[in-house]
Amino acid sequence: MIKIRYATLIILLFYSGLNAQNAGTDKTMEIFGFIQMDSGYDFGRMNPDWYDTMRPTQILDKEGNEYQSQGVFFMSVRQSTFGIKNYFDTPLGQIKTHFEFDLFGMGKEVGNTAFRLKHAYGELGKFGAGQTNSLFTDTDVYPNIVEFMGPNALPFLRNVQIRYTPISNQNHSLAIALERPGATADQGQYGEDFVYASLLDGVKARFSVPDLTAEYRYSSSWGYLELAGIVRSIKWEDHNTDQYDLSGSAVGWGLSLTSRLKLANNVIFHGALTTGAGIQNYMNDADADIGIKRQYDNAIAPIKGVAIPMVGVVTYFDIYWNPKFSTAIGYSILNNNTTESQLSTAYKTGQYASFNLLYSPVKNCILGPELQWGMRHNNDFEGDPQFNLPAAKGNSGNDVKLQFSFRYSFNTAFYKNK
Repeated sequence: MIKIRYATLIILLFYSGLNAQNAGTDKTMEIFGFIQMDSGYDFGRMNPDWYDTMRPTQILDKEGNEYQSQGVFFMSVRQSTFGIKNYFDTPLGQIKTHFEFDLFGMGKEVGNTAFRLKHAYGELGKFGAGQTNSLFTDTDVYPNIVEFMGPNALPFLRNVQIRYTPISNQNHSLAIALERPGATADQGQYGEDFVYASLLDGVKARFSVPDLTAEYRYSSSWGYLELAGIVRSIKWEDHNTDQYDLSGSAVGWGLSLTSRLKLANNVIFHGALTTGAGIQNYMNDADADIGIKRQYDNAIAPIKGVAIPMVGVVTYFDIYWNPKFSTAIGYSILNNNTTESQLSTAYKTGQYASFNLLYSPVKNCILGPELQWGMRHNNDFEGDPQFNLPAAKGNSGNDVKLQFSFRYSFNTAFYKNK
C-alpha cells in the first residue's frame, strides 16, 4: 500500500513538471507545505500522548493529578505538512481543490508520527464541499508562533461541510455552511454511581440536523474584523426499558469576534473573544459540550443534560524587529461554567501564554526558541447530600516548556502549456 502511495505521488509530480516546462498565464496546480523539526525541554510533564505540545487540558490526568514532574526532552517532526491545490476549467467555471495532510497522529494514532488529513475540499463558484476549516474558525487570527496547538481559547476545527459564499470582495466577505455535528458529554458524579452509570450507558447521542455556521468579515488597510456564529442541535435518546426517561436535547450556540490589527508598521495585534454554550468541540482546547444538572423532584427524569456555557479571550502581539527577527507574545484563557454534578476532576479553566524570538536567515526559513506556559484548573465540586458526596476542591497544575523549532516552507506553482 505504501509503495502504491509513493508511486502515485511520483507520477503526480512528474505530470506537474511537464506542465511547468512551458508556463502560461493560468495556474493549474500548486504544491506546498513545510518541513518542521521541533525540539525542547518540558520542565513539568504533559500527557505523554501530547509530549510536543502545550495543551492545558492535558496537564492533569483523569484523577486530577499532575503527570511526572522530573522533566523530559523531546524531538518531533509531526508538524511537517504537504499539500496540493488544483485548478480545473469547466463550462460552469473554475473548480478549485485543496488536499493537505500533516504527520500529527490523532485518534488511534495519538502520540505517533502518522498521516492526518487536514483538508479535502473543493469549490465551484460560490459553492464548496468537503473537509476544511469551519466557518467558526478564523485561522488568520493565529499569531506567529511555532507551537502546534496555539492559544487554547481560539475556535479551531476542520470539519466536513457544505458552504455557500454569496459575498467575497476586497472589503467584505460573507459565508454560511452546514457542518458535520458532534459533541461529547461529562457524566460527572453519575458516571461514578453504579445505578446511574448503567442507566447512562443506554443513553445515546443523536444528531438529526447539521450544525449551522456563518461568518462575516470586513477588511481594510488597518486589518480586519470578523464575526462568526454557530447554532447546533444536540440530542440524546434513552434506549433503556425502565421507569426513567433520560432523553433530552440542548441547543448549542456561539459567537466569536476576531481581529488582526496593524498597530504600527512592525506591530500586529491578534485578538479574539468567544462565548457560547455547547460549542466546546469547536474550540482549540476544551472539553465536554454537555454536562448534567440535578432535578431530583422529577421521578421520571431525575437528571438532565444541559449545554455547558463558556467564554474565551485571546490577546497576542507580533513584533517584527527587522526583516530577519520577530517576536510573538500573548495570553489566552478559556473558562467553562461547569454544572453542579461535575466532579473535582472536571476541566474548569485553562490558560496559555508564550513568547518567542524567531530568526529568518533566508527566505521561507525560520528558526528560534519559544517559551510556553500552560495551566489547568479543575472544577470545585459542591457535593451532593443525597448521595453522601462531600464537597471537593479541584486541583490546579501548570507546565513550562522551552521549544526550539526549525521550519522551511515551500510553494511551487504550475501553469497551462502555451
